[in-house]
Amino acid sequence: MVRYRLFGFAFGLSQLLFVVLLPLWLRLLSYLNPVVLAVVWMCLTVFVVFVVYYLCKETVNMPKRVIKILLSSYSVGLLILLFFRPMHQVYNQINYIPFKTILAFLSGNGNMLVAFYNIAANILLFIPYGVAALMFYRNPSKWQLGIVPVVIILLIETTQYLTKRGTMDIDDLILNLLGIWIGYLLYPVIQKVVRVK
Repeated sequence: MVRYRLFGFAFGLSQLLFVVLLPLWLRLLSYLNPVVLAVVWMCLTVFVVFVVYYLCKETVNMPKRVIKILLSSYSVGLLILLFFRPMHQVYNQINYIPFKTILAFLSGNGNMLVAFYNIAANILLFIPYGVAALMFYRNPSKWQLGIVPVVIILLIETTQYLTKRGTMDIDDLILNLLGIWIGYLLYPVIQKVVRVK
């Protein structure tokens, strides 16, 4: 009964935060596909529930199948965000210079919401993949942890450019990889709360 109350509290808190910050999330609609609201809702809910459980030193047993379903749903949402942006946006650029785009966003000359989204989201949205890599593969090799993410992200970047659904930017690769590596580092913390069955 206590666990149900804890989950109810954590879930309710996440929904309250989502609603309070809704004006901010709605501003993303001018730049991104409406599915961004579902992705933000899912991320915020999982994050708040995790933090509450971690602070209360509680664990949750999750079947691997449920985690795979959640990760698959998340991946579909992320692919929609990456490839189905509003039609008025034009993409035909390639940036091979590391940190050029990041520094341009940090200079403060543009829209701060767009700058925050591009930097923070490119990191945060890829953290689950770092966690999943360690969660699903026992003793992954350095090749699996290092090279495979680079190849997959380069494939995404190239496909975005070829389909004119995004720019091909070395900074996106850097930020996405940083997110995956943060996921690797967070995995031991996540193991304290999530027990995979």
